[in-house]
Amino acid sequence: MSSKYAGGPTETERCIESLLAVFQRYAGRDGNACSLSKREFVTFMDTELASFTKNQKDPAIVDRMMKKLDMNNDGSLDFGEFLNLIGGLAQACHAQVMASPTSGGPKRP
Repeated sequence: MSSKYAGGPTETERCIESLLAVFQRYAGRDGNACSLSKREFVTFMDTELASFTKNQKDPAIVDRMMKKLDMNNDGSLDFGEFLNLIGGLAQACHAQVMASPTSGGPKRP
């Protein structure tokens, strides 16, 4: 992905490239480069979101997440389903930041 403007990709474009690269790094290890198998998803979670998985008291949380994210029930996560996870995590982080006493809440322009 490249920006039509001089100076290279924008911050948002770099973020999208990064998400694509992370997905592609884990997808395809089990044969299908277009989706994450359950094993690939567990590897992704244990590597990229290790602080989340290591702090869980429920060992089945990753399995339940996979089932909830797998909208078409095919046993794997395509890029859109993967983005639902990323979006949900981003929303949770944003809510936490906005609830922080130091954030001062949402700022109006």
